[in-house]
Amino acid sequence: MPAAPQPTLVFLHGFAESPAIWADFTRDFPSRYRLLMPALPGHGPNPAPVTDYAMEAQAQAVLAQLDAAGADKVVLVGHSMGGYVALALAEAHPARVAGLVLFHSTALPDNKEKKAARDESAGFVRRHGVEKYMRSAIRPLLAPGNRKQLAAELKQLEDLAATTPVTTILGCLEAMKHRPDRTQVLRDARFPVLFIGGHDDPAVPLDTLLPQLALPAQSHALLLRNVGHLGFMEAPELTRQSVLDFCAAIC
Repeated sequence: MPAAPQPTLVFLHGFAESPAIWADFTRDFPSRYRLLMPALPGHGPNPAPVTDYAMEAQAQAVLAQLDAAGADKVVLVGHSMGGYVALALAEAHPARVAGLVLFHSTALPDNKEKKAARDESAGFVRRHGVEKYMRSAIRPLLAPGNRKQLAAELKQLEDLAATTPVTTILGCLEAMKHRPDRTQVLRDARFPVLFIGGHDDPAVPLDTLLPQLALPAQSHALLLRNVGHLGFMEAPELTRQSVLDFCAAIC
């Protein structure tokens, strides 16, 4: 009897990032895994024009890439906004999902304060441009103790983010502000879910993440001290091994 096909591992980058963030992270993944790293709409080196940045529309764009690649059953690994997209995909097509990794991400919608912060960010971008915004917005995502030692990596990420079109920045800020509560996706999940969180994450505070760990029937967690929102940079070995262990239990 032929072996069942292995799920494809799909890595979804975050807001103002690109598939390049996963290059070092996945370099030592076993060759038995098939890896896909799609660029989310409006992102990447040659982004096509985008009219809809809603998480549902982004999920459909990812699904089209999965279909084109012949990837049926997938493990979704989503960083930050990539996690929002992964949740939207899992909500619309749960049978396609073998596992879900929320990598510094959340199923909760923006609260009033977060929505106001999105509007402030959009105003800053309109007044000062994308590059100046990214020079001020990314550094605080790192845990304070990591900012000096990861200065080179931080600069690379800032440079990458600064190339993101202004229309993408503004479109994604608005779409993230209006995304719905998707905690029901976690409650209904018939697939395992891995949560990766940082004790110093200003974007996804642990006090908002911890209650979500109890929602899926199969829940796993890696909660990291001295890590902010960028665990793939701040704790690459620990986060990589956690994702590998999670995938090994599924595949």
